[in-house]
Amino acid sequence: MTIVQWLLLPAFLHVGWIYVVAVRMGAAKRGALRDGRVKLADVAVDNSRWPDDVRKANNNYNNQFELPVLFYAILPLLIMMVKVDWLQVALAWGFLASRVLHSVIHMGSNVIMQRGGAFLLGFAAIGLMWLWFGLRLFVIG
Repeated sequence: MTIVQWLLLPAFLHVGWIYVVAVRMGAAKRGALRDGRVKLADVAVDNSRWPDDVRKANNNYNNQFELPVLFYAILPLLIMMVKVDWLQVALAWGFLASRVLHSVIHMGSNVIMQRGGAFLLGFAAIGLMWLWFGLRLFVIG
């Protein structure tokens, strides 16, 4: 595999992870409806009426489209500007690991300090990706 493929593989895996989270969310919603824990009319316009397990899955699904925007924005820039290096690849993999860990905690025990730690790891990985890209683009060359 080329270095660009190694950089892009975490993005492909993250997209796959989004589908895993979406299926988990759908199953939680179906289960809540089937078990009578909520009625469809109750949640048609108010997501806060879903049971906690469903709201955790739904919130995690939404989280997959927030911070990752910065990840998906930098990938084509790195490739177009020919600034892909092994540090960027390692940070991309670290970001993917942090998103999976964040999801597992969020949809499981939901221990806020652990979830926050996983978020901070991803936040730092993305910040470092952008910092290193900026240094290579404007300072180092």
